[in-house]
Amino acid sequence: MKLSNILAILITLSAGFSYMNHRFIRLPTTIGLMVIALLVSLGLAALGPFGFGLQEDAQRLLASIDFDETLLHGMLSFLLFAGALHINLENLARQKYIIGLLATFGVLGSTVIIAFISRWVLALLGIDLPMIDCLLFGALISPTDPIAVLGILKKVGVSESLETKICGESLFNDGVAVVVFLVFLKIATGSQEVTALSVLGLFFKETLGGVVFGLAIGWVAYWMLKSIDNYQVEVLITLALVAGGFALADELHLSGPIAIVVAGLLIGNHGRLLAMSDPVREHLDTFWELVDEILNAVLFVLIGLEVLVLTFTREYFIAGLVLIPLLLLARFVSVGLPVLVMRLFRTFSPDVIKILTWGGLRGGISVALALSLPPGKNREVILAITYMMVVFSIIAQGLTIGKLVRRSQNKNKEV
Repeated sequence: MKLSNILAILITLSAGFSYMNHRFIRLPTTIGLMVIALLVSLGLAALGPFGFGLQEDAQRLLASIDFDETLLHGMLSFLLFAGALHINLENLARQKYIIGLLATFGVLGSTVIIAFISRWVLALLGIDLPMIDCLLFGALISPTDPIAVLGILKKVGVSESLETKICGESLFNDGVAVVVFLVFLKIATGSQEVTALSVLGLFFKETLGGVVFGLAIGWVAYWMLKSIDNYQVEVLITLALVAGGFALADELHLSGPIAIVVAGLLIGNHGRLLAMSDPVREHLDTFWELVDEILNAVLFVLIGLEVLVLTFTREYFIAGLVLIPLLLLARFVSVGLPVLVMRLFRTFSPDVIKILTWGGLRGGISVALALSLPPGKNREVILAITYMMVVFSIIAQGLTIGKLVRRSQNKNKEV
């Protein structure tokens, strides 16, 4: 299928589903889009031969889209930059230690805990998944996606510090989780020598190299923005920063996600304050908010439709149902330990661990990483469980996190 036709179909579906959600269903936008797309997909599957071939057409459309390439090497850089652009660096600096712990040790701890839990559960169900594949599953399901939950949290008036923790953790743990996933993938495929030194070297090269590279391209873009006052050109510079910077980081085998987040923080703070006039700042904000909304709409529609091309068996379904609460427990531990350590040095709101646990939604990046695995039986198992976890996370956690925050706020007021 032609690229122009794919884009036309996806944008049309996103617009139609957005209208239906806004007009009739009134769920948070991204959650509503995924729910509608999922229901449409399940409806087409249920109709089977009575669906006038629509299921086959949808499957052909999805088969022509490389979800892994589309998200990880396309949408992700733009979504991360748009998110980083609106993070206040002063607030982030005040939360730097807890965010750093959550995005590094939290991801690594979650990866290991989930690997052992999934290995044990799957073995009980008669599914033999090697430990290295369980580690891959742990790495790809660990990153969180704040998109669906942030709008809800803002409506209930969540504190600025908690919002910064959720956004900051998500922006950086995406990059760290991708690096951890790639390290395990290279080990699993035999393309990387398995020694502690080589693994640590690869990890630090990708992460620290990504930070340094992000600072470098961010400063180049900053000085270019500062030297002119033309919003069309300045928007184009930021687009080049994201697209070109991510591609170059990839070629240099550095972490593109981390580089783009760092560059976005620099442009969103020093760039906005010192390198832009008020009209340019307003146009730039509007442009990137629009990019963020459109890409997220398309992404969540794709997630909902993806169920049409996945393989589900009774064993996979049971494994997913059993693992969902256990993975939430792993999230609770990987969030709780860093917070407990940091409580020795500073105070946190009483329910911060509960909110960070339940507000840690999984999203498109987990599905994309699962789809990037080499074809085979192990990939089918991981992909099915990942999809179930993502759908549960977005719908169940996304629709109830607001109530949890309100209850916490009311309880603290009473105290």
